[in-house]
Amino acid sequence: MGNESNHKNLWTHSAPPPPSTSALESDISTSVAIVGGGFTGLSAALHLAEAGVSCVVLEAKTIGYGGSGRNVGLVNAGMWVRPDEVVSTLGDTVGNRLLTELGDGPGLVYKLIEKHGIECEAVHNGTLHLAIGQEGVKEINLRAAQWQKRGAPVEALSAGDAARLTGATGFAGALLDRRAGTVQPLAYARGLARAAISAGAKVYTDTPVTRATRTGATFTLDTPSGKVTTEKLIIASNAYASLVPSMNFSGHQQEITFLTYFQFATNPLPADVIARILPEGHGSWDTGVVMTSFRKDKAGRLIFGSIGALDALATGTHRSFARRYVKSVFPFIGEFDFEYWWDGKIDMTRNNLPVFHQPEENVWSITGYNGRGISPGTVFGRALAGVATGKRQSMALETSRIVPDPLRAIKAQFYNNGAMAKHFIDKRID
Repeated sequence: MGNESNHKNLWTHSAPPPPSTSALESDISTSVAIVGGGFTGLSAALHLAEAGVSCVVLEAKTIGYGGSGRNVGLVNAGMWVRPDEVVSTLGDTVGNRLLTELGDGPGLVYKLIEKHGIECEAVHNGTLHLAIGQEGVKEINLRAAQWQKRGAPVEALSAGDAARLTGATGFAGALLDRRAGTVQPLAYARGLARAAISAGAKVYTDTPVTRATRTGATFTLDTPSGKVTTEKLIIASNAYASLVPSMNFSGHQQEITFLTYFQFATNPLPADVIARILPEGHGSWDTGVVMTSFRKDKAGRLIFGSIGALDALATGTHRSFARRYVKSVFPFIGEFDFEYWWDGKIDMTRNNLPVFHQPEENVWSITGYNGRGISPGTVFGRALAGVATGKRQSMALETSRIVPDPLRAIKAQFYNNGAMAKHFIDKRID
């Protein structure tokens, strides 16, 4: 479902060119093979290569083709789950370590951007979680209190401050997280790839893995025009695991519910208009059950997103809702067109936390970013590089077995249909 093409994706049009790559056309050997050329796989490759470990990335399409090139570009700290719930779900040791690792995640992202000179429209001014009504205010106050007791630089803001920092009307408050920020996500992915290649990693695109076999301690990965022999294997395909359907180890797709998130980007707005929208460059999203987000890019476009697929049936509904929403919260915006629109998959786990698997010896996978891929992908890529080099302590999560969710297809349909119904009626009468 949705639009798998990237031809109307703003990020593909505004990102700097990717590094030169090609399909694998020979048989090669490596110490670590990585399936997937998104944030996780490229971070793993970069950290392995910098440690002097031979590694190869096999990407079925192009660098950042999946969620890494389709997301909003919010570099957030932590996960959707509140900090106290993370600890109660995972236990004190694992939960608090995960909170620390992911709380520091944006710092790692911006450190890599600076270190490797990645041109990705990076803005490190924080993000705003916008409260809808008094229930939303309760939510952001609870999150603020839980992060503040852990020393995080977050603050619950009043409705007036929310209006000042967004330029928008209708929000009852906001949670400002100064650890966070925004990037052009595909540009960041391409920058990670360039840095990994410069460090010595091999990155092959248009190279789907068609079969994986094991002989003793060695794996052989078949691709259309070559084979990779490897000692260790990292599966970093996440929500786009369907691109490697024949791999023995990609069963984690059975435990996650897929949501689709769309985005519409306006034409560059007049300077006096765009200056009033998010004047300090924050990215934002709200507390709604059917979440919406908005941010702007370097060229002065407003980018609006929400849950839903841009398929033949729903695109018109979502486009009309996006236009009504933008005009409602920014009544001064004037006339505008949507120049770009695209969607992408979000992989949701049953507890809304990521899961780490080791289905066989020297095979590792991680999935379930639940809509937060940039910072966790970078952090977990580094952690997987550590695990592959024998440093198990580098990974905050404990290994778990794959538990299929028999209701995942029903839940995905429910969310998709619910979002479409809400978008059909919402903002028609204010």
